[in-house]
Amino acid sequence: MGFVATMIVLDSLMSAVLPILIARGLDTIAIDQAWQNAGLLIAAILLSGALAWTFNFFRQWFTARTVGNVVLELREDAFDAVMARDMSFYDEYPTGKIVSRVTSDTQDFANVVTLTLNLISQVLLVGIIFGVLFVINTRLALIAAAIAPLIVIIALGFRRLARYTTQQARRALAEVNAKVQETVSGISIAKAFRQEETIYQEFNHVNAQSYRINLRQGFVFSGIFPILNAVAGIGTALIVYFGGLSVLDGQVSPGDWFLFVESINLFWFPLTGIASFWSQFQLGMSASERVFALIDADPRVVQIDDHPADNLRGRIEFRNVSFRYTEQEQVLHHFNLIIPAGQTVALVGHTGAGKSSLGKLVARFYEFQAGQLLIDDQDIRTFNLASYRRRLGIVPQTPFLFSGTVAENIRYARPEATDDEVRAVAAQIGGGDWLDALEHGLETDVGEEGRGISMGQRQLVALARVLMQDPAIVVLDEATASVDPLTEAQIQEGLDVVLADRTAIVIAHRLSTIRAADRIIVLRKGEIIEEGDHDTLMAAGGHYAELYNTYYRHQAPDYDPVVA
Repeated sequence: MGFVATMIVLDSLMSAVLPILIARGLDTIAIDQAWQNAGLLIAAILLSGALAWTFNFFRQWFTARTVGNVVLELREDAFDAVMARDMSFYDEYPTGKIVSRVTSDTQDFANVVTLTLNLISQVLLVGIIFGVLFVINTRLALIAAAIAPLIVIIALGFRRLARYTTQQARRALAEVNAKVQETVSGISIAKAFRQEETIYQEFNHVNAQSYRINLRQGFVFSGIFPILNAVAGIGTALIVYFGGLSVLDGQVSPGDWFLFVESINLFWFPLTGIASFWSQFQLGMSASERVFALIDADPRVVQIDDHPADNLRGRIEFRNVSFRYTEQEQVLHHFNLIIPAGQTVALVGHTGAGKSSLGKLVARFYEFQAGQLLIDDQDIRTFNLASYRRRLGIVPQTPFLFSGTVAENIRYARPEATDDEVRAVAAQIGGGDWLDALEHGLETDVGEEGRGISMGQRQLVALARVLMQDPAIVVLDEATASVDPLTEAQIQEGLDVVLADRTAIVIAHRLSTIRAADRIIVLRKGEIIEEGDHDTLMAAGGHYAELYNTYYRHQAPDYDPVVA
């Protein structure tokens, strides 16, 4: 930055020297008719121009490097913040808006650095020129000084309106990004339900709103420049008029008058440019607010200590836990549950009963508001979060795979795993027979989000990935996707392997998984209303029996849909 500042000073000096040299040359020629000095004058002008270009080149070059470093570090910090945010953050902000903050907003903020350096250069040039003007002719300089505050006041008075319209424009762009992101992510559903036209109309609505806001922003910004130029034009006209009279009266030399006219244009340009700088500066500052709001956001999930979790046994206890996603959405109220180490607990209940919330709290994705959640009789908030999650395996209902091969996705849980270890783990899931159905086995490319393989195969890869991690606790939101009987059997075998000798919380959808659980917990509105094994609960004839007869009975191998 010091070198850039030096180049700014030298560039401004050379830009100011050029009209001075021309003016002095004109006076010399007009007074002495010394044309023999013309060559020397031309050489001096060329030299000053070359130096100004050189200084400006190095200024621009090192400014570009500085801005590049700002973008690099800011995006790293922003992306690191995205990785560190709690799941509640992703509930609140659409993916498109988050992407916009990390990409376009960081770039807009980095542009502020360039604008600031340019503004410093222009202000420095104004100071030099103004000093020269006062030396030449105080009366003309005072005319310029009288006009200058008016230009600055108009430009700065424009800032509130500029800030408001700029913020609206950025929000509108984020809405467009979010809509495009959502559409691309759900394009298969849109096509399946033939809703392309509906989605197109929704996008048109958001895009038209963005267009109107940008049009308003353009009107605001374009309207200010004619006003500023008109005021500057009045100032120039006054300088030309009074300066011309001074030349005729012999009070000012022709060279000084030329210098005044030439310098006054250099003088007006930075002042009128303040509006342009300000509009872009506001854009960058609005972007910076969003970026730093992302970086500086206080986490809701807070650990109070840093104990390692390498030797977890997996005992889980909810002790008077209260949890809500929002003030209006109370999920758990003084909830109590103990899961001994190594036990598989199946959670069943209607949608909204709190099944997924229990798994998310154990995974430490969300912060509970009251009570205690104990792991091996230690407060879950006292563990080092990275160490704890290394002992935690999570299989979501819709498995997410990253672009790459099947082997790379299995190794994702433990990057240092060897190829032999990956093959050994894959072979434990369904006996490894599922690999034969893949075109290139473990080296099969799964495509974006795993779309290159079937849903059942994605589930098998997800199970292998968890098994590779060898967790003490497993949270499984069992998928409901329909698969062929062979894949169904392979998935069940994989589940048996993953859940064996581990503490497991299973949000169960398959009857086979429910029956295999050590204990079934029946939830309703965040409360346990029944618990026991399958046979005990069926004999009780309560809510579980009702759920079974409504949702699960058709999965029984001896189920006759005609009789039922």
